[in-house]
Amino acid sequence: MNKFRQIKQVINGIPSSDGDGVQLTRLIGSAYLEMLDPFLLFDAFGSDKPQDYIGGFPAHPHRGFETVSYMLAGKMRHKDSVGNEGIIEAGGVQWMTAGKGIIHSEMPEQENGLLSGFQLWVNLPASEKMVEPKYQEKSAEDIPIEYRDNVNSSSGVQLKIIAGKTINGTIGVVENALIDPIYWDISMPGKNEFVDIIPEGYNAFVHVIEGEIEISEANISKGKLAVLDDGNQVKIKSISDSRLLLIAGKPLNEPVARGGPFVMNTREEINQAFSDYRSGRFA
Repeated sequence: MNKFRQIKQVINGIPSSDGDGVQLTRLIGSAYLEMLDPFLLFDAFGSDKPQDYIGGFPAHPHRGFETVSYMLAGKMRHKDSVGNEGIIEAGGVQWMTAGKGIIHSEMPEQENGLLSGFQLWVNLPASEKMVEPKYQEKSAEDIPIEYRDNVNSSSGVQLKIIAGKTINGTIGVVENALIDPIYWDISMPGKNEFVDIIPEGYNAFVHVIEGEIEISEANISKGKLAVLDDGNQVKIKSISDSRLLLIAGKPLNEPVARGGPFVMNTREEINQAFSDYRSGRFA
């Protein structure tokens, strides 16, 4: 039997800063929503004021989880301790598996203009926390786009499928069998309706980038994050021209121990991560 997901919680987000003073809004990883297994953190950043972002994220370590950077505007150059380097441009995504340890930096490539995007932290299961670091990096041109029939507007719903499989069979460019993620960038012009499948038992949330939407007769406006309850389908209605992220994944249901840039299962493992980093044993 089909069951549409309803809204469980709405998060406004907390103004914060990270890296070298980059201004952002923290939506997961705060006192209002510590985590949504397997998602550890979700930040939105966007400014046309260079002083809000120019410091970027200088070299810093990670162990035990994955970082997902999705750019809407501007460019971000990344470098790491094993010699990888590249630029994430507007519409592009980088899914980095930190695994056993990596030191990397993410620095704005521009000094003026709009810089906008998101960073999501995805937990790794205990069995995968010490794997070799790796990247999945895709440009805007790599990401498949699916178009849906319109309901009440001159153009239909558009989905950018970063990860996951839609009801129509479109498959995203990022592969991850550990949590089987959904990561969709959905544009809904005018008053429209979007329906798709989210596997039962998966944790899911929606973040409104622009406009205003309705889920289960509740409105969610620009900048807010809505945690969805369980079910096997989602129905979203746009009240005006809207854009949103729909993100979901299979929970790991494992203990979580945090220590700054490290996420493990026990405090002892966190202490070992700090020791390894201080001793230069990261990649």
